Amino acid sequence: MKIASFLRAALVALTALAGSLLPGAAFADGGTITLTIYKAGWIIGGSGGSGVLYFRGRPYALSTGGLDWGLVFGGSRTVLHGRVSNIWRPSDVAGVYGAAGAGLAVGRGVRGIVLTNQKGAVLELAGEQIGLLANVDLSGLAISLR
Repeated sequence: MKIASFLRAALVALTALAGSLLPGAAFADGGTITLTIYKAGWIIGGSGGSGVLYFRGRPYALSTGGLDWGLVFGGSRTVLHGRVSNIWRPSDVAGVYGAAGAGLAVGRGVRGIVLTNQKGAVLELAGEQIGLLANVDLSGLAISLR
């Protein structure tokens, strides 16, 4: 399990590094983001929620949705806050973010994650997870502008 965690961390670091080396990436902008995600499942799970992107002083409403496959049991509510970087316009945040993970939440817990989409947007998020959820799964999170 430690090897999988190390490989996942290395992949995230390489993805972030590659995104920062792309031509013009140094001139891309960033903002802040808040997401509230509800997740539930039994073997196959789903998630949905909403959020707000603050970019160049303006708020942009977001919606989220996704699927999880693997060992998923229970339900949770997660509120994440953080930074988004390497974007040119608000629509660059829209896209599919993939992750592999494992976790256990009983009551309250802390959660942190770094995600990258196909446009190179990087989300660095941390927050609180509330609920009862056990998971070892592959998941995808789609974010869209409302």
